[in-house]
Amino acid sequence: MAMPSRSPARSAAPMLGPLPDIAAARARLRDIIHRRSFGYGEVKLASGRVSNFYFNLKPTMLDAEGAALLAQLTLDALADERIDAVGGLEMGAVPIAGAVAQLSHMVGAPIQAFFVRKKPKEHGAKLSIEGLMPGETLAGKRVVVVEDVTTTGGSSLKAVEALRETGAEIVFVLSLVDREEGAAEAFAAQGLDFRAIYRASEFLNR
Repeated sequence: MAMPSRSPARSAAPMLGPLPDIAAARARLRDIIHRRSFGYGEVKLASGRVSNFYFNLKPTMLDAEGAALLAQLTLDALADERIDAVGGLEMGAVPIAGAVAQLSHMVGAPIQAFFVRKKPKEHGAKLSIEGLMPGETLAGKRVVVVEDVTTTGGSSLKAVEALRETGAEIVFVLSLVDREEGAAEAFAAQGLDFRAIYRASEFLNR
């Protein structure tokens, strides 16, 4: 006599539902960032500067809804460009690149994700850029460098340097939040277009 299965029934793979319109997605993600990732208090930034407010985007980027919304808004920012790959310096760029790659596949316009190590591995393949299969390269590819929070632009400029060494074409740099503390000028000095989904003033003036 056949025994009944104890495994739970598997449902059909869910299809991608309708995405919220961009204005609604932007407003909702701003609320999530404000609740999960923004606060006041003296902090020392990666640039070495001291500030009385901070953004820690990881609780937003690793939140299910937050990740989905940031992927949608990032894809929208790339919509008018022919982009081959998206990524940036670890750690901030990793959740963004992964979320964007997944959503881009689901909407039928796949974009490769990668990340740049702050320091090349000292063992194994000793890679400085991760996410590519053996023999794959970003040479000649149109790339957007992404970052979670940008202050002076130093982190993204490190990624840009590593990518340019591989022959990648940097289309622009995109930040989720620009702290408005000189990054745009730093990128312009390097001939780079800089864009941001949010400005710090949108949170400070609430």
